[in-house]
Amino acid sequence: MLIEKLLLHVLIILSPILIYSIIYERHGYKDKIYLFGIFQAVAGFFCMAFPYPAYGLFWDLRYIPLTIAFLYCGYRWGIITFLAILLGRILLGGDAIIFGMMSITLSSLGSMVLFKWFWTFKPKQRIIATALISFWPALVQLGILFTFLFVNHISFKSDYRLFGLVLIFIVIELIAITLGAKLIETLIENKILHKEIQRAEKLNTLSEMAASIAHEVRNPLTVVKGFLQLMQESKDNQSMEYLPLVLSELGRAEGIINDYLNFAKPQFDKVETINLKQCVSDVVTLIVPLALKQNVKLKGDIEVETFINTDKNQFKQALVNLIKNAIEATSSGGYVHVKLYEEKDKTVIMIRDNGKGMTKEQLSRIGTLYYSTKEKGTGVGTTVSVRIIEAMQGTISFESSVDEGTKVTIKLPKIELKENTANG
Repeated sequence: MLIEKLLLHVLIILSPILIYSIIYERHGYKDKIYLFGIFQAVAGFFCMAFPYPAYGLFWDLRYIPLTIAFLYCGYRWGIITFLAILLGRILLGGDAIIFGMMSITLSSLGSMVLFKWFWTFKPKQRIIATALISFWPALVQLGILFTFLFVNHISFKSDYRLFGLVLIFIVIELIAITLGAKLIETLIENKILHKEIQRAEKLNTLSEMAASIAHEVRNPLTVVKGFLQLMQESKDNQSMEYLPLVLSELGRAEGIINDYLNFAKPQFDKVETINLKQCVSDVVTLIVPLALKQNVKLKGDIEVETFINTDKNQFKQALVNLIKNAIEATSSGGYVHVKLYEEKDKTVIMIRDNGKGMTKEQLSRIGTLYYSTKEKGTGVGTTVSVRIIEAMQGTISFESSVDEGTKVTIKLPKIELKENTANG
């Protein structure tokens, strides 16, 4: 039956749009327009491959992919779809092949002429325009049909079946092309909405970053301002004793700004081959006083001698941030264990503590800017550390359980050095 064949054609026409929607999620509409054009050409050809023969003609929905190709893909892919459909019609053959080729050619004219104005319409207007444009191929087909019947002296005045076929054909064609246009416009609208959401998120991130920077930098600058005012009011040399405090606070402000710059893009000013055993030992020794102050036992298990290429200062900064976080998360009497070992072609640094740990929700947000489990933390230190490790082509992972502690695992690509050329 005609309805069954046309519904098959509707499936053939809509399937490429649905397949393209999956590809479209990762790319813009225009980025993969050639693929969408190919889909329309294939859909048009397959519509021709499964026609419904009646009254010496082949009834199918070939003109829907043709119209969509011209309107949504442009002249190039419209013409390619036209040629694909033309090829399909030639392969079908039959007595009405000349009429079929005339129908295909005349049906293309409407879309070709209106394409230049099509994208000046709004989305809903484009759907209506597509439906209206589809009437042109339908009129052409009716004209070709009646011309063919007249030329072949076939009477149709009392043939109600023919009028039923024409009515069914026009209704299904109108529904199919409207549905196809609606799906395409929905894809375009969703992509635009997605971009707007991303833009809003970026603006929100910039807003939060600006607020965070202002808050962090304001504190040391307020202190500096207060000391400078005291120095200005002082009439003796005692004001000079405030100078080290002023310089210290300015240094803290500079450090905060550097942290944010490192978050944006870690700068490796001096990449060199470093002895990781020596580097990790230095960092552990540096942080021991902080651990003692917190009454936390800091243990280093650093026996493996291995080498990596990186900026030593940046790497030490990342390591200091992570070990410091572990110490601050550990209660008095607890411990922090730093271990260095090798695993196949990777160098692994493990930082484990038996502190308060984190929930799954907290763990999922670790490394996100502005998120910290500390009351006065900004999350910048951890985020910068993650960015530095990733810039070194390494990976960092966090495992944690509430009241059991946290484990941080850093994996870095190691390099092999000959014994006589190894240096720290």
